[in-house]
Amino acid sequence: MKPLRIVHSEAATSFGGQEQYIYQMMTAMRERGHHMEAICQPHAVLAQRLRDDGFTVHTLLMDGPANFVKGVARLRKVLRQGRFDVLNTHSRRDTILAGTAGRLAGTPLIVRTRHLAKRVGSLLSYTVIPHRVTTASNFVRNHLIERGVPPDHVATVYPVVNLVKWDQPSTLRDELKLAQNDIVVGCVAVMRAKKGHRALIDAMEPLIRSRPNLHLVFVGGGSPVFEEVQAHIAEKGLGKRIHLLGRRSDVPNLLAGFDLFALATEQEASGTVFVEAAAAGLAVVGTDVDGVPEMMENGTTGLLVPLHDQKALTEALRTLIEDPGLRRRMGSAGQRRVLDEGRFTPQAMVQRVESCYERWLSERK
Repeated sequence: MKPLRIVHSEAATSFGGQEQYIYQMMTAMRERGHHMEAICQPHAVLAQRLRDDGFTVHTLLMDGPANFVKGVARLRKVLRQGRFDVLNTHSRRDTILAGTAGRLAGTPLIVRTRHLAKRVGSLLSYTVIPHRVTTASNFVRNHLIERGVPPDHVATVYPVVNLVKWDQPSTLRDELKLAQNDIVVGCVAVMRAKKGHRALIDAMEPLIRSRPNLHLVFVGGGSPVFEEVQAHIAEKGLGKRIHLLGRRSDVPNLLAGFDLFALATEQEASGTVFVEAAAAGLAVVGTDVDGVPEMMENGTTGLLVPLHDQKALTEALRTLIEDPGLRRRMGSAGQRRVLDEGRFTPQAMVQRVESCYERWLSERK
């Protein structure tokens, strides 16, 4: 396809999964020859990262009615002068602000990307302002269709998953002074209430108490949940067996030190960490919620359990802890599935989004 002029907008100022998605999308699309720019708030981490990589970033404050009126006028000018083919928005606030400017500027295609699993309220930022919508999983797509977005107006574009191959021994066991025959259940997730850290501790507790060589390792930070989880572990007297590593930049190294991966999340638009764990050759245990079932194959690459069913979670963990052969088979099956399908590579993301943009632009003419 011919190169497009594309601008992405994002109101959030922190840097999490959503901002990572935008960063990876813009980088991969630029490599394919498209012209990429962004619209962010001045103090956004994403703005700085994109600028450091040579992208043009337009900044403006997006809070409050006064900034809205000024912002729409300014962005209308930016969009007109930039002659963009596509404006891709990512949060409610920037969709309403940049999307309104895009409508006034006559931008040919305005796309909203929905990243979250939460139920949507108003359809204003899905059907009225943008022309089309992309989602991070089929679960989110189906929810929007149920809410009234026409099926041919919404498409799934899976996020890129960091499939780093770790070819050396993990330093995890040395760091925690664990023996080679200790069994490590690992969990990588930002410390938020909906990630189910306490549920995983409660499900692991009877197993830890009956097995002296079993350990649970949490990777990820975030107050106040980190401190709450710490207190919960101390209350149970499990500090020597449940390890909190906080935020880490060497996740592939840590995954290589786990025997299996578990996350009892309560809400997950996609849950790409399950794909990362599978790519590292780990069997996974997850909750049957939102987009998680799309990230694994129940019974083949791991085990899915009903949400808030502590007994089922304990039993799934027990099954994999007690059967190293099953762990290895599921880990190998997960690794093959992720690498053979190539569903979560930058190439797959770019091809999918290009075909959506191309189709929707032709429909809009």
